[in-house]
Amino acid sequence: MSDPGAPDDLREAAQPGAGEVTATVIVNAPAEKVFAALLAWERQSDWIPFTTVRVVEGDGGEGSLVESVTTLGPAVLRDKMRVVRVDAPYEIGVVHCGTLLRGPGVLRCTQLESGRSQVVWHEWFHLPGGAAGRVAWPVLWPGSKLSLTQALRRFARQVEQGRLP
Repeated sequence: MSDPGAPDDLREAAQPGAGEVTATVIVNAPAEKVFAALLAWERQSDWIPFTTVRVVEGDGGEGSLVESVTTLGPAVLRDKMRVVRVDAPYEIGVVHCGTLLRGPGVLRCTQLESGRSQVVWHEWFHLPGGAAGRVAWPVLWPGSKLSLTQALRRFARQVEQGRLP
């Protein structure tokens, strides 16, 4: 069995998959504050429902391994992400390198006028199940987009209220 996050495994996982999803939100806060909140991995549990996030290797910066566990009833989804790029206060790049969720992702933060920032969350997941996964993706995509968008809206509210980072 390969080690998730080992160089060869990470290289394969870093290739964009066919399951692409993007969500965007405007936050009434400066980019530096928004970026700091995005890098507060454990605090994602505050704005992503049913999810617990922890840094399992490193300090949360580049090279760190972050684990996200989403539990809904008996279903458990474990997502391991290697942080491959931190370009403060603009971009965080990750590679999902777990068994089920694989592929690159990026969180981008852009400073706007009037102390506002735009956050774009973009993922390119490898679809499990071969052809069946590709056929199922158009049905699953709207739910993925909606859940990412709702999570980012919660994130924005918490940053604006001073509850994050």
